[in-house]
Amino acid sequence: AQYGLFAALALVAAGLGVGFSRFLYLVEDACDWLWRGPEWLRPAVGGLALGVVLLVLPQMYGVGYPVLQKATAGGYAIGFLLLLLVGKMLATSLTIGIGGSGGVFAPSLFIGAMLGSAYGIGVHHLLPASGGAVGAYALVGMGAVFAGAARAPITAVVILFELTGEYSIILPLMLAIVLATATSHLLTRDTVYTLKLRRRGINLEGPAPGARIGSQHVGAVMEPLPSPLPASTTLANSADLLSLSGHGALPVVDDTGDYVGVVTAQAVAEALAEEPEGAPTLVGRLAEPPAPVTSDQPLAQALHTLLSATGTGVPVLDADHGKPVGWLSHQSALRAVHMTA
Repeated sequence: AQYGLFAALALVAAGLGVGFSRFLYLVEDACDWLWRGPEWLRPAVGGLALGVVLLVLPQMYGVGYPVLQKATAGGYAIGFLLLLLVGKMLATSLTIGIGGSGGVFAPSLFIGAMLGSAYGIGVHHLLPASGGAVGAYALVGMGAVFAGAARAPITAVVILFELTGEYSIILPLMLAIVLATATSHLLTRDTVYTLKLRRRGINLEGPAPGARIGSQHVGAVMEPLPSPLPASTTLANSADLLSLSGHGALPVVDDTGDYVGVVTAQAVAEALAEEPEGAPTLVGRLAEPPAPVTSDQPLAQALHTLLSATGTGVPVLDADHGKPVGWLSHQSALRAVHMTA
């Protein structure tokens, strides 16, 4: 039952992590829009506004580790925990918005601890028999909010485990962080870090400015599809056909002509070495579908799949029906570079 409660906390934390990212840049845009004076005066005026926040909530001073420790011990009421959560989001966003220097890692931990503590206290009130320790929810909330904002699950697990040294919390922590990362990925394509780059016109998923391979699509540079192997072909015949094809891999189709995957010369050779006599293996058992490459996919993106492929190329699938319509090889990618030179 507690794992279900941790999973529910992860979903809320993922939404909060994404919301924190959006709120951060919303405040930054508001500061840019409101300020009309000289840039050198902006930190001073913004510092006064930040000082008002600190006067109202002195718990926002510094990193906030003493406040965080008290919250994980259940030392605050739910309402005040939520107030501290909003206050940290505002103080962090305002600090960066006025031109100050600061990161989002420690604020994410603080926000997650406030959320987790409030959640844990609420669970104890509603489900006193099922709720675990408030500190456990706080620690899980810390990792889940950071994972939702930064989408760095391994970093979140390792750092939270290093901070706590609690072996008992590692499984619910991993569960919450993985769920928060997946939920964040469904909610937005950007993290708190990549969103800043995208706002500056830098797209990490696209080709670099001025790159030889840029706007081409796979369909414009792919080669004709080599003759596929029927899944009922024996390994010996498959080896002959692979050697004659000039490719290190070939697509495989079943009896109805549907695409089932790709078989490589290496896989066939290894299977032949282990094949018992009198029991020929069919090539369909070795076929594995690689990561899909579609004809409308940018070539720069498809290169990642091509480089990780075992053979000399990968099949190009029709974007609508998922059937192979061509072949993308290293040679065809190099020809694309030559054409744009």
